[in-house]
Amino acid sequence: MARENINDILVFLEVARERSFTRAAAKLGMSQSGLSHIVRGLEARMGVQLLARTTRSVAPTEAGERLMETVAPRFAEIEAEIAAISDLGGSPAGLIRITAIDHVIDSVLWPRVAHLLPQYPDLRIEINSDYRMHDIVAERFDIGVRWGDQVEQDMIAVRLTADAPMAIVGSPDYFKRRGTPTSPQELLQHNCITLRLSSNGGVYAWELCEGDQPIEVKVGGQATFNSAYQMLNAAVSGVGLAFVTAEFAEPYVRDGRLVSVMKEWCRPFPGLHAYYLSRRHPSRAFTLVIDALRYQG
Repeated sequence: MARENINDILVFLEVARERSFTRAAAKLGMSQSGLSHIVRGLEARMGVQLLARTTRSVAPTEAGERLMETVAPRFAEIEAEIAAISDLGGSPAGLIRITAIDHVIDSVLWPRVAHLLPQYPDLRIEINSDYRMHDIVAERFDIGVRWGDQVEQDMIAVRLTADAPMAIVGSPDYFKRRGTPTSPQELLQHNCITLRLSSNGGVYAWELCEGDQPIEVKVGGQATFNSAYQMLNAAVSGVGLAFVTAEFAEPYVRDGRLVSVMKEWCRPFPGLHAYYLSRRHPSRAFTLVIDALRYQG
């Protein structure tokens, strides 16, 4: 492969990940017109359109998606190997990019990695707060965080937490007005605070259980958010019922602002896990971060 093709593919991958010439140009420190010229040149040499462009959006074509799926992981492996070689003789250095949802960042990730930064001045950590199910390879994250049953089989998974009990919570005032539900069927008559999924735009169905049998309840209500923080705040204000991790709600339950109900219907989720693509020789910086995040029991 010609060397200019390699550089141009890296440019294409950045535009495809960002789905925007503007954002890609800002990240790469280049002009939008320069990026557009590079991608068009690459398309001409390959004889296929890689990006579908409109006045408002940019998205990979089928050929572009295939290029992302097949080539991006190989570039990631090369970058990882170079980083591993580069830091053999010195202290851990380099950028580690992590993606997770907001309250997991606050309660798990940041408390475990914050102390590393003063100790290792050449280490950089970038944490992205997002509820989307990221393809961490295509979007160039080093580490993602999901519940254990959501981690894809081709990824390495490292447990971050014990299994997480869930809770249905509402304010005392809400239960005075609307009564206390005792079954999934009764939830359908309540004002439930729902979560909009960033991955597909749908509304999350509450994952409950009847004994050992998992069940999904498609609840509804007046308030929908895409963040657990806002859901919990809405429950505290008396709007309705929220379905969140018991640990997240516990301070509010302890001080009486929320009440937990239907505990026998709430099954534990299989713990948070950090996941990443297998690396033959991970950099010292990557190993340092993973070890800091690892669940200690």
